Amino acid sequence: MELPYPAAVQLPGHQTIKKEKGMQLVILAGGKGTRLGLTDIPKPMCPIAGKPLLERQIELAKTYGFDEIFILSGHLAHVISDYFGDGSRWGVKIHHIVEDKPLGTAGALKLIENKLAENFMVIYGDVVMDFDMQAMLAFANRMPAVATLLVHPNNHPYDSDLLQIDSRGRVTALLPKPHPDGLIYHNLVNAAVYVFNKKILSYIAADTAQDFGKDIFPRLLQAGETLRAYHSAEYVKDMGTKDRLPVICADVESGKVSRLNKKNARPAVFLDRDGVLNRDMDKAPRAENFELLPGVSEAVRLLNQSDYLSIVVTNQPMIAEGFVTFHDVDEVHKRLETELGNEKAYLDGIYFCPHHPEKGFPGEVAELKIDCGCRKPKPGMLLRAKEDFNIDLQSSWMIGDRDSDMQAGKNAGCHTILVGDTISGSTAADYRFPNLLEAVRFILTRKENND
Repeated sequence: MELPYPAAVQLPGHQTIKKEKGMQLVILAGGKGTRLGLTDIPKPMCPIAGKPLLERQIELAKTYGFDEIFILSGHLAHVISDYFGDGSRWGVKIHHIVEDKPLGTAGALKLIENKLAENFMVIYGDVVMDFDMQAMLAFANRMPAVATLLVHPNNHPYDSDLLQIDSRGRVTALLPKPHPDGLIYHNLVNAAVYVFNKKILSYIAADTAQDFGKDIFPRLLQAGETLRAYHSAEYVKDMGTKDRLPVICADVESGKVSRLNKKNARPAVFLDRDGVLNRDMDKAPRAENFELLPGVSEAVRLLNQSDYLSIVVTNQPMIAEGFVTFHDVDEVHKRLETELGNEKAYLDGIYFCPHHPEKGFPGEVAELKIDCGCRKPKPGMLLRAKEDFNIDLQSSWMIGDRDSDMQAGKNAGCHTILVGDTISGSTAADYRFPNLLEAVRFILTRKENND
């Protein structure tokens, strides 16, 4: 099923991809680790659950078929080269390139211009990660671009570098921090994982300090080059600060980092929008009238802290009826993501159905007046999310305030929870709670008890 207007946060479909040989990875390992209090080792060598972060990255890369790795370093570079040598211990070929002076994230890449293949991956040496590298490479192959950027939501978008993308996943604008007051946005954060075509090197000046986010990506957009966003719900986090480090170490030790890899099917909590997340806007469905319901931010934040994906699936028939536009709905979703982000919560995906089967509305959009497969109670949006995120539907939940939500959940094979004061009709919900927060607490408690 194809939605005519994919939400900005939709993913490419999950695929099992054959590993290829001869792939190149560049690791930018020049960080000093000042904020972590490191003095005798560079930041990428910081121990994460007893093992240097850089070693974890190399092991991950080897798993996905990378056999040639360039480590670009500067500060205490000898610590890295002495530890890894030529990489034979890990079954890879490692090249060590040392900057004579700081060249930023992009300037250092120019040092190996003549050694790079047509396409290659770049990661930062201070990011803890476990993601399906082959899936991202496959996306970049299907959707060619000078640069493909891994993006994801996080719990602090208000102080993160954000991207604006169109319905086809093309980056249309960069929203660097600090953000202007009143900005509403999709929570799409640049995660510092890239697949580059070698053409990008023509935009990087030699022997000059430059940054991808501040210098190169704006230059590419201005030149009309294609940048694409690859959205991932996998674990990719900058270890950053002393406060963040112990949390990340705990996530590694608990197995959470590896569990969130897209190769592993995950459960999701599907959320209806109006009446579940926000007050119903039937009479005035515009962003300026948007209002989160009490307890919603806490509920979504609890889901974010678990292994559950948080995914909105909402019917928006007013688009077909001509009362609102795609832009209007997108602005509402920006407002939703912004307000959740301000409360350190985020959604992993948003899906909406713009169709309506009944005709005869003044100003209706003829091509959207169809009996589609995505309008709830049909399960199309949930099934699309299953493919995009590799979701285990039998372990998932549908939370809504209408009988159509319950039917959609059951049609997809999910457990169902009805919230609010609505009286269920023909399809009885599995459970009922007065609000989203109580519903989520029940789900998580049940999960803890292995029920």
